[in-house]
Amino acid sequence: MSTTTPSLSLRPALSRRATLTTGLALACSAWLPAQAQTTAEADWKPRKSTEFLVPSGAGAALDVAARKLTELMAREKLAPGFVVSNRSSAHGIIALEGLHRHPGDAHTLMTLSTSYGNSQAQNALPEHLQKGTPVATLFREFVTVVVRADSPLRTTQDLIAQLKKDPDKYSIGIATTLGNHIHLGVAQPLKQAGVDIKGLRIVPYKSSVESMTALVGGHLDVVSATTPNLLSYLQAGRVRVLAIASEQRLGGAFAQSPTWKEQGIDYVSDSFQGVMTVPGATEAQKAYWVDALRKVSETREWKDFVALNQWEPWFQGPQATQQLLQAQLKNNQALLNDLGLLPATAQSGAAQKIATAR
Repeated sequence: MSTTTPSLSLRPALSRRATLTTGLALACSAWLPAQAQTTAEADWKPRKSTEFLVPSGAGAALDVAARKLTELMAREKLAPGFVVSNRSSAHGIIALEGLHRHPGDAHTLMTLSTSYGNSQAQNALPEHLQKGTPVATLFREFVTVVVRADSPLRTTQDLIAQLKKDPDKYSIGIATTLGNHIHLGVAQPLKQAGVDIKGLRIVPYKSSVESMTALVGGHLDVVSATTPNLLSYLQAGRVRVLAIASEQRLGGAFAQSPTWKEQGIDYVSDSFQGVMTVPGATEAQKAYWVDALRKVSETREWKDFVALNQWEPWFQGPQATQQLLQAQLKNNQALLNDLGLLPATAQSGAAQKIATAR
């Protein structure tokens, strides 16, 4: 049998065909890993324990909410596990440092509160700590002004009358940072009542647990705090609520606590709590955590927990949450300036952020 050797005229064609085949093979080998990577990103879910950073001390409202949230997410098997880390500091800087340590790796979450926007308005955060990714808003919370049960201050009018004479007369405890929503939650209604709020004697604590302990121990005259932090003291009859910044009276232990509005001062706090994750989070990572948080927010146990703490359920996604933060940035600038917490550099910085947001 004879073997036929390709003619010289066919050799270039065969060579071109071999080159084309090799090229296609190489293209496919390059495409498959990229396609696999894209699929993996689209199907992202946590594959190791997730750290949940809380910018306050243990036992405070931020901490209580984070621990219940992670407990329910773990129970629903939405992550292999959670570690709650308390990182209290001015403007939440220590917690934010932890959040920004691993950009693009959404195995870290952090409590997002109104204070984050207020800190940005004050230009109190370094630029590299302003790149976190908002995930969701979970609920609104209401700031209260509270005194000991034996305090001579019986109503907000008593407090206002004395502070108009001498803004420095009473020590007012807050947590955790000057200019945060707890501070503004007492300053704004007092300003509307005619008090010189720049002269107030404000005492910051690491958490509202500590400020409430100081109040009942006789070391503070007044405390501004959100509802969960004083619930046990109120039930025990050890404190009295002068005012609560809600639209109408709350229920349960707070049923007898008057609002600012019913005492002639048109003020309702716009504070909220939510969750944020690392800078550079992908759409798939955001979508996963939004879905996980929504699932938890719809459980009966979470709804009962929110009701117990006199919060108002209010689930909002990433875009709406970002808009809320920008609104805070704009709305609180004047008040922060009145408190002397907005130096010229911060004013220009806040104005630039607002212009960018538009």
